[in-house]
Amino acid sequence: MNSTLEQNIASPETPGTKHFPPFEPTPDLTAAADKAIAAFPPEHKQAAVLPLIHEIQRRHGFISAQAIEWIAAKLEIEPIRVLEVVSFYPGVRQSAPGKFHIRVCRTLSCAMAGSAELMDKLCELTGIDRSDCDSHHNPVAVSPCGNFSVEFVECLASCGTGPVCMVNDDFHEAITPDKAADLIGAYKPKTPQ
Repeated sequence: MNSTLEQNIASPETPGTKHFPPFEPTPDLTAAADKAIAAFPPEHKQAAVLPLIHEIQRRHGFISAQAIEWIAAKLEIEPIRVLEVVSFYPGVRQSAPGKFHIRVCRTLSCAMAGSAELMDKLCELTGIDRSDCDSHHNPVAVSPCGNFSVEFVECLASCGTGPVCMVNDDFHEAITPDKAADLIGAYKPKTPQ
């Protein structure tokens, strides 16, 4: 299928794709979507677009063109209306992150504490090339092995302990570049002996 949606959504394959199931509207997802939709009056069910996006990203790692089409069908709206929301929020990913997604704070306190240097060190240790990244539409870069990804984010609410970062949902404070190897080591997939 070569729809206008597929031509305009940034959902390229990344090495991180192997860690996330392909989008499929399972019975569990459908039940969660129906529950989210029921929270709004029937005439305003399109207001459930963001809760559905969050639910799919939580389960599938990112929002693909197929997921956008499914959300649009559930809410009885045009897919472009879903894409508008997906492309507006920087926290919504349009391509698969790594198994371990590292968000590095870049706001003033963390920047002054060395978050740019931390990002450089994380990329060096994981083999990540951020040259194609931009701040909004393509902020995530994935390691060649697919295990790690990085992105700069705005304030993680710990300005006095910068630089701070999150690995998936784990919060880490005072991660200077010299502590980056230990951080990565704590999340490296263990190889069987």
